[in-house]
Amino acid sequence: MANTTSVKSLYSKAVQVRVSSVLNRDTKQFGKQFLFDDDPETCWNSAEGAPQWVSLQFPSPVRVTGLNIQFQGGFAGRHCTLRSLAEDGAWSLIKEFYPQDINSLQHFPVAGDSPSTNYKVIFEKSTDFFGRVTIYKLDIIGTCLG
Repeated sequence: MANTTSVKSLYSKAVQVRVSSVLNRDTKQFGKQFLFDDDPETCWNSAEGAPQWVSLQFPSPVRVTGLNIQFQGGFAGRHCTLRSLAEDGAWSLIKEFYPQDINSLQHFPVAGDSPSTNYKVIFEKSTDFFGRVTIYKLDIIGTCLG
């Protein structure tokens, strides 16, 4: 039997992903599916405006312990937050983080998260003058509790 309490990537095809926008509404070239495909040539690219966000709905409760994000330099989140949906329907702040404006994969540890099925990574501000965000890889790390 698989150990469901080990820390690992939490993304699977069962996770429902939504994004705030897609550049020119071109989901075939810049859609949310490219956040998790492990292809260094593809990316999610948002439209203009801040904030931008990625929401994830898991089929069972998870506890997030970290985020791995690879931005395109010049289109990185400058001020970001991770939030979870509480039982009362309010979004709770879990972590604020400030990525570097680089192309390399960056890791952001998360501590003290209460389990939830709904999370949102919000890019409150971007390094791009127009508020666009470009992400080549997003990985949610943690423990599946269900």
